[in-house]
Amino acid sequence: MKPALLPHLQVFLVVARLRSFSGAARELGVSTTAVSQSVRHFEEQLGVTLLARTTRSVSLTDAGRRLVEGAGPGLGQALSAIREVSAQPGETVGRLRLSVPRSAVPFLITPVLPTFRERHPRVEVEVVVEDRFVDIVAEGYDAGVRLSEAIERDMVQVRLTDAFRFVVVGAPGYLARQGSPQRPEDLLKHECITFRSQSTGTLYAWELERGRRSWRVPVRGGVVSNDNQTTVALAEAGLGLAYAFEPAAEERLRAGRLVRVLEAYAPTVPGFFLYFPSRAQRSMPLRHFIEVAKELSARRL
Repeated sequence: MKPALLPHLQVFLVVARLRSFSGAARELGVSTTAVSQSVRHFEEQLGVTLLARTTRSVSLTDAGRRLVEGAGPGLGQALSAIREVSAQPGETVGRLRLSVPRSAVPFLITPVLPTFRERHPRVEVEVVVEDRFVDIVAEGYDAGVRLSEAIERDMVQVRLTDAFRFVVVGAPGYLARQGSPQRPEDLLKHECITFRSQSTGTLYAWELERGRRSWRVPVRGGVVSNDNQTTVALAEAGLGLAYAFEPAAEERLRAGRLVRVLEAYAPTVPGFFLYFPSRAQRSMPLRHFIEVAKELSARRL
């Protein structure tokens, strides 16, 4: 069918459903004459009569009935789909897919998404929680969240948090039994709950620093995990020392269930950043997510 006939088909289907030219005119917001002319032009183009008209009623011919049965459902679905993806003035419609490390979820996703969804209810958000390094372009993400040192240099970066520290922590009971390490080298004598990288499969060497000097200590222990929250929980249970993202352990530290050790050697990292390929590729849903994230971050700070 020629595209120019589609508006006439839509008018015809409304008349067929209501069995009334005047009723169709009211629903479509046009004059009865305009509806009548549209149907007449449609019939002339098709070379068939679709509607039988009398002064009292409108009914479908056999050709009109076949057209309603064949085209009506399909056009209805198409119009419904168009309405679903169409945005009203000031409204954003679309999808946002984010790759986020588990440690960032309580600080960047849980606080932000309720406000974002309230403001933009027609944006579908998919949050994929994974600690491995992700090629966001190849894997179809709009953006990712990572520490700045883990982000490729050609990516656009938007700060989402302040800088924070990584600290070595242990339960008071464990430290009472085993003593507290005084230097980075002392960690080699301790039971350490180690972390295995999902990206490389290797055990993570704990990074410490003081002044201009830095250490990468190849700690070992009887428990290995690929989840930082788990290592902190196991440290609280007294199984050994853990290397913790400090904000994630803050509640346990305040309550005294965990204690910082080697605090003078705790390294500081710039914080979490949202990153994406280029400003030209930044979608409207992503722009709005950045706005909400930065607004809420400013309030917390």
